[in-house]
Amino acid sequence: MQRATRLKRELQMLSTEPPPGITCWQTEERIDDLQAQIVGGNGTPYEGGLFSLEIKVPERYPFEPPKIRFLTPIYHPNIDNSGRICLDALKLPPKGAWRPSLNISTILTSIQLLMAEPNPDDPLMADISSEFKYHKQQFLEKARKWTQEHAVQKNTGVLDNKENTPNQRAVSRKREAISMQQDADDAAKKTCM
Repeated sequence: MQRATRLKRELQMLSTEPPPGITCWQTEERIDDLQAQIVGGNGTPYEGGLFSLEIKVPERYPFEPPKIRFLTPIYHPNIDNSGRICLDALKLPPKGAWRPSLNISTILTSIQLLMAEPNPDDPLMADISSEFKYHKQQFLEKARKWTQEHAVQKNTGVLDNKENTPNQRAVSRKREAISMQQDADDAAKKTCM
């Protein structure tokens, strides 16, 4: 009951006073299944992009963090190919920094900040991290290219950004399959724990 009451309050706040560049809404009638979109920040390689995220709220929320992943492909050292995000606030202590006082709005704002300021010292993608550290121009070019290919909305005359296009659904299904395969693999290979 506490979860439902809190989520209703958070969703109300997100709809009336959303953080700049962030939208979040409930999918269908399930309060524990949310979607969000983050606009790529000005002056970043993600500028002009609209990035969709999936948010699964666990039964023990707010005592457990929400599970959030990118549905839109993004070239970033802290976000892997299945959209999983390496961010302390998404993990429980002692390895993580999640606290019940945090909420979905603050987490989405933290993800937006991570997009603007990657943390190459705690990567999910070691190769992208290395490129970010030692070949930054190359990283910026690739990140801009991915943003153009995957996150820039083409002007089709119809604007309903809450509906997934068939291409986005296919990418999402592919990411889900990759995610399940990667979860089955040894997680010890990853630097971010």
